[in-house]
Amino acid sequence: MRAYSLGYLTGNGVDPVTAVTIAAEHGYDMVSFRLLPAGPGDTLYPLLEDDTLLREVKAALRDTGVSMADAEMIRLGAETTIADFTPFLDRIAALGARHVLVAVDDPDPVRSQDTYSALCARLGTYRLTADLEFMPWTGVKDLAHARRMVETADHPSAAVLFDSLHFDRCGSTLEEFADLPPSLMNYVQICDGPVPYDPSDAELIRIARTVRMIPGEGGIDLASIAALVPKDMTVSVEVPNHALAASVGASEVARRALEATKTLLGD
Repeated sequence: MRAYSLGYLTGNGVDPVTAVTIAAEHGYDMVSFRLLPAGPGDTLYPLLEDDTLLREVKAALRDTGVSMADAEMIRLGAETTIADFTPFLDRIAALGARHVLVAVDDPDPVRSQDTYSALCARLGTYRLTADLEFMPWTGVKDLAHARRMVETADHPSAAVLFDSLHFDRCGSTLEEFADLPPSLMNYVQICDGPVPYDPSDAELIRIARTVRMIPGEGGIDLASIAALVPKDMTVSVEVPNHALAASVGASEVARRALEATKTLLGD
């Protein structure tokens, strides 16, 4: 049976204990937490440093049976030192994480490949995977580039992270997705998004972080994407929509998003 994870952003700002509670209430199997910032100004709950919060989250996971799917996020830049991520890796290992979301900011393809390959080796010692997300405004802009990096790393921890919003915006094709071996993926992220849209980096980022849409309510060709998602592939439901959450509440957004995603995928 396919597993569904409550993406970190789908919590729309709730604390990690509340995220676990919401996930359990609405039938998610897993949950995602962000312990490292996605960009400047990203405000996080102190799960990385606060031992009391760590114990509370571990208790919530134990009591509900929800498990931790992925941790966000490692960004690889020109000056990245892999050893600097050790506290983060120790922390998410304690939470039972399986995957780490990875983004590349370094524009140098040779250096970024070396750094990613080194990260895969490091994560392998924790039995974690390095799930490389392609995003149009980053150093890895499309599916083809992400696949090349994963195949070049040639490590059990290396994987492509497919996100329906970024796929729709980056120029990659359904044929490329269909050709991607399922063994190179651990999970996919599903949401809808506005179409048409402003293709500037600033607007792409704003939509990705705050204005995604529940599947079926936007303009992305999700039916064609869904037909290519392997039947047993874990799905992370990722619907940050701050305006909707302010209107109906974060829990209701999570409920609607899961229901719509399951309908899309025939579950």
